[in-house]
Amino acid sequence: MENNTNWSIDNAHSEISFKVKHMMISTVTGYFEDFEATAKTNGDNFNNAVIDFSAKTASINTKNKDRDAHLKSDDFFNSEKFPEMKFVSKSFDGEHLTGDLTIRDVTKEITLNADFNGVAVDPYGQTKAGFEITGQLNRKDFNLTWSAVTEAGSIVVSDKVKLVIDVQFAKQA
Repeated sequence: MENNTNWSIDNAHSEISFKVKHMMISTVTGYFEDFEATAKTNGDNFNNAVIDFSAKTASINTKNKDRDAHLKSDDFFNSEKFPEMKFVSKSFDGEHLTGDLTIRDVTKEITLNADFNGVAVDPYGQTKAGFEITGQLNRKDFNLTWSAVTEAGSIVVSDKVKLVIDVQFAKQA
């Protein structure tokens, strides 16, 4: 079966976010605001879809300019040297999305949980497909290694990063 149906992400109805524990007592949420993604499917069936995603690391937004500047620095993403993070799928069975995630110069296979919310036609006649994708990774696996410890011995930034991705794809004519 051929993946001959093309979809592209609907940025206005999609959100790429992550959550990280701060000092182990609160959670900071951040977003990537500049991203793109495509999917190739066999009709409206997303099983075995081929999904490509990229985000500009400089588009990170945690609602704090100093923190965002730190995240763009070489302590974390080094947006100047590594302007994009990328994900290329290897398999999707309707529940688990597995693929290669590249952050900085490190590529690792990750598996994310994907809830496929189905396909619907919007009021303008466009066919849309919706997903909620969640998962987690260890940021140190991708050389986002900055660390600090408070006087009381709490880690300032958790190694564990939760991904929360809400995506709507639009079918291309």
